[in-house]
Amino acid sequence: MAIDWTGICNAALGDFTVAALPPTLSLPALPHAVTQFVEKSNQPNVDFKDLAAIVETDTGLTLELLRHVNSAYVGLRTKATTALQAIRLLGLRQGKMFVITIGMKAAIQARQSKLINQNCFWNATLQKALFARHVARLLHADEDLAFSGAMLQDYLLPLLTNDLVDDYVNFIQTRDRQPISICDFERQVFGWDHALAAACLARRWKLPDELVCCILFHHQGLAAFAHPQLGRSAVVAVALSALLPDQLRQCYHGLEQLLLLQEKWPAFQLAEIAIAVDAQHAEIGMGVKNDFPLARRCRTALDQDQEPAAELLQSAAG
Repeated sequence: MAIDWTGICNAALGDFTVAALPPTLSLPALPHAVTQFVEKSNQPNVDFKDLAAIVETDTGLTLELLRHVNSAYVGLRTKATTALQAIRLLGLRQGKMFVITIGMKAAIQARQSKLINQNCFWNATLQKALFARHVARLLHADEDLAFSGAMLQDYLLPLLTNDLVDDYVNFIQTRDRQPISICDFERQVFGWDHALAAACLARRWKLPDELVCCILFHHQGLAAFAHPQLGRSAVVAVALSALLPDQLRQCYHGLEQLLLLQEKWPAFQLAEIAIAVDAQHAEIGMGVKNDFPLARRCRTALDQDQEPAAELLQSAAG
């Protein structure tokens, strides 16, 4: 049964609009080339030459696209030397996902946060994206959608933690005494959370509804499996990636939930996936240094849970 991405988005977003956000927020804007690419790619019978011409107006976007398709991770025998070749190799859908992801990364990196270290943020984000791709493979779901959705799930957090820094500092200071997820905290304080706000803004940018759904539901955790339409989709893979540790500890007991899932789903082995993620991180990088390998982040939880997995992580993390 085909997933009604548009209907799910409409129902979940309801009447919420960007106008509900504080007027003092300086919302990010997609690079012009990315906006043009998305609009053009949504047209019927689009010519790849036109898309390539748009990409080539942005040198950084062109270089990232070529670097991606020529990486060992993609594993192409013939190297791409032009944006047109790269888009043809990726295909329209995967190419659009990648352009959106890189464009968003550039837009957010251009901003500063008083609370979030950008290097740590993108390191954890890429880990989550690679993790989501692995989980999507286990689910036989869309791996490219899972990767892009996980890369974009927290794109508003650097901006929000900068403009609303006092509130997020309070979240961090009280978290150990009263463990609460970041979305629960945001809803209590603001009346909305960063997932809802980011999904709403992404829809205003006319991003694909399946990508909007990944952003919107990324803090559903294990409950994502119970959704009647999304329960075996890339949305679940993104939701599981959001349980991984990061510098804000958005989901305080996220690793415990992943260990619980491992007990119920034998194909899901956290230690093995963490090691694979670190290996792939080293291959593709995307300009992100892996200062805190996922194997190291997960080691403490697995030390307490099971000795064989902990030994595996110990060997991988060094």
